[in-house]
Amino acid sequence: MTWLITGGAGYIGAHVARTMAEAGERAVVLDDLSAAVPERLEGMPGPQPVLVRGSVLDRELLDRTFAEHGITGVVHLAARKQVGESVEQPLRYYRENVHGLTVLLEAVVAAGVRRFVFSSSAAVYGTPDVDLVTEETPCVPMNPYGETKLTGEWLVRAAGRAAGLSTACLRYFNVAGAAEPRLADTGVFNIVPMFFDALTRGEAPLIFGDDYPTPDGTCVRDYIHVQDLAEAHLAAARRLPEAGSGGDLTVNIGTGRGLSVREMADLVAEVTGKREPAARVAPRRPGDPARVVASAQLAEKELGWAARHSVRGMITSAWEGWCLRHPGAR
Repeated sequence: MTWLITGGAGYIGAHVARTMAEAGERAVVLDDLSAAVPERLEGMPGPQPVLVRGSVLDRELLDRTFAEHGITGVVHLAARKQVGESVEQPLRYYRENVHGLTVLLEAVVAAGVRRFVFSSSAAVYGTPDVDLVTEETPCVPMNPYGETKLTGEWLVRAAGRAAGLSTACLRYFNVAGAAEPRLADTGVFNIVPMFFDALTRGEAPLIFGDDYPTPDGTCVRDYIHVQDLAEAHLAAARRLPEAGSGGDLTVNIGTGRGLSVREMADLVAEVTGKREPAARVAPRRPGDPARVVASAQLAEKELGWAARHSVRGMITSAWEGWCLRHPGAR
């Protein structure tokens, strides 16, 4: 098998490429490098991925890549991923996330590729009012980013039924951590690097709202280690040949365990040794649900996969990566 990994030089993509290489899978990475670090692909513990610079919007490049490298499966991670940005730039999000997926699927079908793994998101659920989010929980996305991911799922399944593709849509929850420091997240958009950034600058991390109906009043979330997420992609990719022509699978990728934002702030302070200044509370952000925690039972049943890493290990590994890029952070 030779897998095309779109967005494979990004934070999550590089972990997926590394995990697949370590498992002996051949990979070709397609990335426009707009949010990527190409050096992440160096020194992989297995077959070294080939890097092709470009966008999924470029049909000619896609056709050439499929033909030249004998692609037999696709793991599609390339997408715009920031909720706030999606509200400000919805047309860009629909163009890159939905139209880009359409162009990619057209190339997939034309090349006769039959296996397709789609990177989705818990954002498709919106603000679910349930203790555990199952795959049957209604999808009511609250922003253009979530809308594009849900639309992407519809598109992937429809193309799969029409063209005989075996497809998997992975709805993952809050991602953090690093398999090794050089692969760590370089952005400051998710909660763990946001806390690191504030503490490094000597500022108090912000907690948005402490009056939610949760044990300590702060939002509760399901945090998944990026290495566990990468292994879920490998499991899904290897499961697809068993699905048969047109088979599809949609699963949550989470731990089934919730951690409050206050608990996360306290654990970050403990791991980093930076207990001052303490986290401070800001007003709620519009649309933040009180609790979003995955039921991961279907992923375990269908993929034989379950998360292995602890939240403490997630924070520790992320901190090592942060300090590698910010030598004065300690």
